[in-house]
Amino acid sequence: MTPEELSAAIRAALTAAVETGELSVEVPAEIRVERPKQKGHGDWTSNLSMQLAKPAGMKPRDVAAVLAERLRAHPGIADLEIAGPGFINITLDAASAGELARSIVEAGAVYGHNEAMAGHTINIEFISANPTGPLHIGHTRWAALGDAMRRLLAASGADVTAEYYINDAGAQMDNFGASIVARAKGEPTPEGGYPGPYVDDLAATALRARPDLLQLPADEQLATARRLGYEAQLADIRSTLEDFGVHFDVWFSEQTLHEGGAVESAIARLREQGHVDDRDGAVWLRTTDFGDDKDRVLIRADGVPTYFAADAAYYLSKKDRGFPEKIYLLGADHHGYVSRLKAIAACAGDDPATNIEIRIGQLVNLGGAKLSKRAGNIIELRDLVSWIGTDAVRYSLARYPADSPLSLDGEELRKQTNDNPVFYVQYAHARTSNVARLAAEDGVDRSAGFDPSLLSDPTEATLLAALGDFPRVVAHAAELREPHRVARYLEDLAGHFHKWYDTCRVRPRSDEEITDTHRTRLWLNDATRQVLANGLDLLGVSAPERM
Repeated sequence: MTPEELSAAIRAALTAAVETGELSVEVPAEIRVERPKQKGHGDWTSNLSMQLAKPAGMKPRDVAAVLAERLRAHPGIADLEIAGPGFINITLDAASAGELARSIVEAGAVYGHNEAMAGHTINIEFISANPTGPLHIGHTRWAALGDAMRRLLAASGADVTAEYYINDAGAQMDNFGASIVARAKGEPTPEGGYPGPYVDDLAATALRARPDLLQLPADEQLATARRLGYEAQLADIRSTLEDFGVHFDVWFSEQTLHEGGAVESAIARLREQGHVDDRDGAVWLRTTDFGDDKDRVLIRADGVPTYFAADAAYYLSKKDRGFPEKIYLLGADHHGYVSRLKAIAACAGDDPATNIEIRIGQLVNLGGAKLSKRAGNIIELRDLVSWIGTDAVRYSLARYPADSPLSLDGEELRKQTNDNPVFYVQYAHARTSNVARLAAEDGVDRSAGFDPSLLSDPTEATLLAALGDFPRVVAHAAELREPHRVARYLEDLAGHFHKWYDTCRVRPRSDEEITDTHRTRLWLNDATRQVLANGLDLLGVSAPERM
């Protein structure tokens, strides 16, 4: 019996009680069961009685008693108790619990997928690093977490689009071009420019593409160097992310907002909404009407649009492209953007509580080094991956909440020991693969027999309960935007598997006849392998078959 089937059984019991008049309540659209927090409280627990007590006009334990009377007759339930204020703790019989192993294997890669976010159309924007330098460790956290969020949302039924906003407008691009020209001439980095060896590489790339670069008039030199450097750097960012397993559906250029008139159109639309003022020769958006600490300038007195004007145009672009829900994943230095972006949503006629969500990721450091591409002392993402490995980097970043500062110890992440969480989980998957290979060599064919009632060892009950909890964990992680819940779940699952492996043999001993116990345990082994693989994939981490 899967958790979904158990939820359906509880729903049927509740519906029957309502139809007979024992309970006078509305049947909830969703009835959840969860794993108990303490051992000895059954395989699954439900707090439904406490949810229904007030509308039913009854005590929670009395509601639970009505439901329990009907649930005890269900053939898949071995035991049921009412605990505490009204929790219904359910223990499944071995056969009902064991059926889950076959269900998981048959579901394959889609096991864990759910409909918790069905009907949601979401645009999730993350990283959005300036195309003026390579991606470095400061961008890595949202690369890993943002992509994991995208995967979780999609697995939970959402229509989700991952978007990269290319900040390719403004004075920074002129400074970028001037830095390339200076290095091409062998001159020092200009004030406000970009240092670092990567600028030498961009200068060499520009000179290969345009050998006459330094013979061009000064303004053409700048424009040409800026364009060639931009193209090369953006290509490097794209390939770095693809190598890191991060895919974007949309690459959106800020410059197109200015060139296509989107900024002017956005200001006109916001003016129609009644939130734009003309003051002191400038154009302002009254964001204080919606909780911002001060009004924001859209057009300066000299007629130049601000970055905020582009932010407003970009928000409206997302709205116009059919994304009612917009998630922004921003760096630690963007706390001030929260109130102003929510104010833009409100000024545009949206609900800031539902149409926009802003998450701030805290800093990541390696050995305490402060990183800045302007200072030139960067640790590039490519170098980090080359040193530690994609799997270790992605998993390590995914297993902590985004709002907690994080220090990485590269040498620890490189170790292949059980103290390294990514190794511990991947090794569990490799072990399940090894068990399956050796069992096949021994002649254990799972298709020749499956008797779920044979999965009666306590370690098997624990492992099956953990496997059954996976869809709930995925749905919860998607709803809360917290991929670390999946990582911590996988570590617990790996621990349960290792204990089961040490207790229950899948392979027969040398003089032992192959029985349905071996075959059924192979189903459980393979179900564990599938869930470990599915969970790792949601984090963008590989599931090796050998280690």
